[in-house]
Amino acid sequence: MFPGINPRQMQGMMKKLGIKQEEIEAEEVIIKTKEKNIVIKDPQVSLINMGGNQSFQITGEVTEESAISEEDIKTVAEKAKVTFNKAKEALKKSEGDLAEAILSLQEN
Repeated sequence: MFPGINPRQMQGMMKKLGIKQEEIEAEEVIIKTKEKNIVIKDPQVSLINMGGNQSFQITGEVTEESAISEEDIKTVAEKAKVTFNKAKEALKKSEGDLAEAILSLQEN
């Protein structure tokens, strides 16, 4: 955390300040926004409790995916006359482009 400081000393200082840290075993962390999803694979997640407030520290391999709404999936499924899951996969491949997803499904 801080270079040159013994981890045990750091834990002692944190304890004196009322800061508790807990490691959380996580497989993946997804942060969803309106425009995209931020996906963190193989994350190292720490829960930090300080003065009754909780915060998370996350490190790992970060990738971004376009956000796909359920409404968009239903639209593609209806127009291409395919299942919900097929429509969802086509939208993922087309990075959220509805027209491209529909055309790719109609070609098959």
